[in-house]
Amino acid sequence: MKGFDPLRVAALTMALGMLAVSTPLTAGELAGVKLPDTMTAGGKTLKLNGLGLRKKAIFKVYVGGLYLETASKDAGAILAADAPKAVTMQFLRSIEKAKLVEAYTEGFENNAKENAAAQKANVDRFLGLVADVKEGSQFTVAYVPGAGTAVLVDGKEAGKFEGKAFADVVFAIWLGPKPPSADLQKGMLGLGN
Repeated sequence: MKGFDPLRVAALTMALGMLAVSTPLTAGELAGVKLPDTMTAGGKTLKLNGLGLRKKAIFKVYVGGLYLETASKDAGAILAADAPKAVTMQFLRSIEKAKLVEAYTEGFENNAKENAAAQKANVDRFLGLVADVKEGSQFTVAYVPGAGTAVLVDGKEAGKFEGKAFADVVFAIWLGPKPPSADLQKGMLGLGN
């Protein structure tokens, strides 16, 4: 057996640490909600990047899952990339349409005000797709380059929007500088809950 080489041990430890950081997440569970480890959007397989919990005051509202082709912890890079992405929200309580529209409108205002104004027709159409949700309902927004952004309610397509500009506006709700909650964004980026 060869002698102890501290540089070799340090290099091996660092390599193993980098391997652990780049390992994709498997199926996740949070607040009793389990989301699949992959989903398909426009023929592309997206992997669960992370899960976050949206809370309002003391109430648990939904579990949000961010799906990407390649794992990332950088919200700005995810928004900027013209790459497939999706956000799935599994609701933990029933919520009226008016409250959801108010929350999405606040998200647009806080994270993409100018771009949302330029996409006013699409933003209005998106808000028109919002309906009352029941506990257990699922709402998904999925973007695929060249195909646009699809909105799915409980797995059924409710609407589609062309171009990356609208995707940038809608995904900014969760990945922008003022997400619904810092913990939600942190969890979706795989940075813990």
